[in-house]
Amino acid sequence: MKRLLFIYNPHAGKELLKSKISDIVDIFVKAGYEVTIYPTQAYRDAYKKVRKYDSSEYELVVCSGGDGTIDEVVSGMMMREDRNPIGYIPTGTTNDFANSLHIPKGLLQAADNAVNGAVFSCDVGRFNKGTFVYIAAFGLFTDVSYETDQEMKNILGHMAYLLEGAKRIFNVPSYRVKVCHDNEEIEDEFVFGMVTNSRSVGGFRNMVGKQVVFDDGLFEVTLIKKPGNPLELQEIIAALLIEQIDTKYMYTFKTGKITFESLEEIPWTLDGEFGGEHDYVEIENMRKQLQIMVPEDHMEELSEKRENLVVREE
Repeated sequence: MKRLLFIYNPHAGKELLKSKISDIVDIFVKAGYEVTIYPTQAYRDAYKKVRKYDSSEYELVVCSGGDGTIDEVVSGMMMREDRNPIGYIPTGTTNDFANSLHIPKGLLQAADNAVNGAVFSCDVGRFNKGTFVYIAAFGLFTDVSYETDQEMKNILGHMAYLLEGAKRIFNVPSYRVKVCHDNEEIEDEFVFGMVTNSRSVGGFRNMVGKQVVFDDGLFEVTLIKKPGNPLELQEIIAALLIEQIDTKYMYTFKTGKITFESLEEIPWTLDGEFGGEHDYVEIENMRKQLQIMVPEDHMEELSEKRENLVVREE
């Protein structure tokens, strides 16, 4: 019998998973798996569990939680020489990565996809010596996701992030950063920067453009320049809210490798979790290094194999 490790965060989202665990495990067993269940106990617990299990123990790892949980599981898997596919049941507040890969929102449908879907070889990011799944970012509002109270997230969802972010709007820090990529150098004052492999960021779709492919070895980069006055800041925020890339205030491009260098240490967030403060960051796309279960009927859309890519809106 095949063996499956099921890791879940019991506190993610609105704790909806608790009442469905029996049904979810039943789906796993019917798919031919012997299941080991592990509820996470603390921060980085999922990372430690995935990194240390013996290679002969499991054929598949399924995790459930928010973006922080999938980040921990993927980070642990990327530290292993022998890597298993990962199934994902999203139960977080935003679930950007799952939405981008068309992983079902329903818990039982996502569980079925985790064991009966198709294995997709997805790009993943290296951040200095660490790993991120779909976004590395600094600046405006990037600390909101990990500083917003979990209970407030559960009750208010997206509104919790907006309320927390609104507190910062009149105190926007900026950073002088030298950015190098593909033999090009940019030096400017930025209030925000993100390197992404996602079609959704903070619940907002298409902030990084519609032509996002998940196995092409390229990240989408968005850098927002420091506004000269409050009116310009309003225009930038309005552009983000209506999901429009305003090139007058932004640099946008694709790259497989990029560095950020600054005089001061800048706080970064990786997949919604605090990623430390750094004055030098090197980000590299590790092409097709992450194996994740996705719906088979969306495989072609997610892949670079699709010519003249047209993204189907849902």
